[in-house]
Amino acid sequence: MQTKVAIQGIKGSFHHQVAEEYFNNDIAVSECLSFDSLVDRLLTREADMGIMAIENSIAGSIIPNYALVDNHELHIIGEYYLQIHHNFMALGGQDVNEIEEVHSHPMALLQCKEFFRKYPHIKLVESVDTAETAKKIHGEQLKNIGAIASKTAARLYELDILAPEIQTINNNSTRFIIVQTSNSVLKKEEINKASLKFELDHKRGSLATVLNVMSDCKLNLTKIQSLPIIETPWMYSFFVDVTFNDYEDYDKAKSILEIMAHDFKVLGEYKNAKI
Repeated sequence: MQTKVAIQGIKGSFHHQVAEEYFNNDIAVSECLSFDSLVDRLLTREADMGIMAIENSIAGSIIPNYALVDNHELHIIGEYYLQIHHNFMALGGQDVNEIEEVHSHPMALLQCKEFFRKYPHIKLVESVDTAETAKKIHGEQLKNIGAIASKTAARLYELDILAPEIQTINNNSTRFIIVQTSNSVLKKEEINKASLKFELDHKRGSLATVLNVMSDCKLNLTKIQSLPIIETPWMYSFFVDVTFNDYEDYDKAKSILEIMAHDFKVLGEYKNAKI
């Protein structure tokens, strides 16, 4: 029986590309037009696993997704880095000067703003997904409307690429996490990365003390992200990613942090995809 994987977006999206590459195509894709919908599919067991973008090298963290993982007790079981290539596309037989609007996901628009400065007549319009706009243009045969999406989307929805590779920075990658409702079953010797969440007292040096523990236990901090605690104004939760060579070093740090920090939680233990 095929594994059912929920993705944000539809076929032709970057989430779809990650699903195919991470699982080697042996999956059934469940399309979701929001990350909230994706989480619902997992909680209702309509999907076995989900793929969520968590940060981009240009636009930064996708902060609401940290809260979704935390609030719904999801477990991160893996990660995948995808080089993002944005392409400007439309129905065939048109050139750039005929395009009046370009629709795409807000992240895609942000990552291509410099390109469109050359075309001030084009209005940038936010939509729920990159591939969804490409599909709509094809389905409704919309002229004078362009999309920013992958080459896969252009092929699937029979659109012409008016300008390839229009992202502002060529070294543009997005980190995706693989999530499910149960914990990973990896052997300890295979685990060399973890995602953690904790809260700290609002006093001088509390975060520095935690970071010193990580350093003393030979953990490499690769990401730190703070989120406000809604119930307690001006207090913050911290989400961190750490890598390590020896699980015992990580285990030692974890036991210390469980004592030092409030609401300490392991969000996932998995293989580092970027060695």
